[in-house]
Amino acid sequence: MEPLIGFAATTLVLRLLGRVKFARLNAWRPALRGGLTVLFLMTGVVHFVPGYRESMVAMVPPDLPWPEVLVAVTGVLELAGAIGLWVRPFGRAAAVCLALLMLAMFPANVFAIVNGIEFNGTAPEPLWLRSLIEVLWIGAAVAVATERDPSGLHLS
Repeated sequence: MEPLIGFAATTLVLRLLGRVKFARLNAWRPALRGGLTVLFLMTGVVHFVPGYRESMVAMVPPDLPWPEVLVAVTGVLELAGAIGLWVRPFGRAAAVCLALLMLAMFPANVFAIVNGIEFNGTAPEPLWLRSLIEVLWIGAAVAVATERDPSGLHLS
């Protein structure tokens, strides 16, 4: 639930800052870009944190080879995507790639829920809730991918 809270809080705070002070953030897509950044920094880092890492390895369906490697690779991709959202000219591609990554990883979440695999000692959320959260995040990534070029918002 922490990634959802981080995503939502960051998105709302950035949107509010856009309304009251920073014109460049005065739209939903730049705020969503920030929310996605926090989301993928949070989730990417935990791919390498003891306890969480082992839980993620357990989530990988048994038909897939090298679960430890898959967890490390997806963690690196999440971190790279979070940074890429802000680097011109990669922002759009990063958002598309993150949406595709979420789609690719969703079966692991379903596997964990169906098999009752705990995430660092916490029971998995219901499938309907996880599905709604994924739709929200994928929708946010698609929204960012279709954003017109916001001058001045990228790092380069």
